[in-house]
Amino acid sequence: MITLLNAQNDGGMSMILMMVAMFAVMYFFMIRPQNKKRKELQNFRAGITVGQDIVTAGGIYGKVKDINEADNTLMVEIANGVKIKIDRNSVYASSPASENMAK
Repeated sequence: MITLLNAQNDGGMSMILMMVAMFAVMYFFMIRPQNKKRKELQNFRAGITVGQDIVTAGGIYGKVKDINEADNTLMVEIANGVKIKIDRNSVYASSPASENMAK
């Protein structure tokens, strides 16, 4: 009977260790990289300047013409004389390719 109890306790401990190991693997391969990428995107959005080429989340390429800090929006020129107002949080990336699109 004593050996049976020891076997059950050892099985429980190994199960707990396995669960901890699985969580650690998920953290380092899934959660941590996502948090890092999100933080980089937030820093990029905070550092947007006038004249910078950007790409919106909807795939629109343009150049920042004005920044309104009060309502967190950008005025983006997508073609000669065509400007749209977008939310700063909808900017996805910087775009060196938009210079090629304008030519």
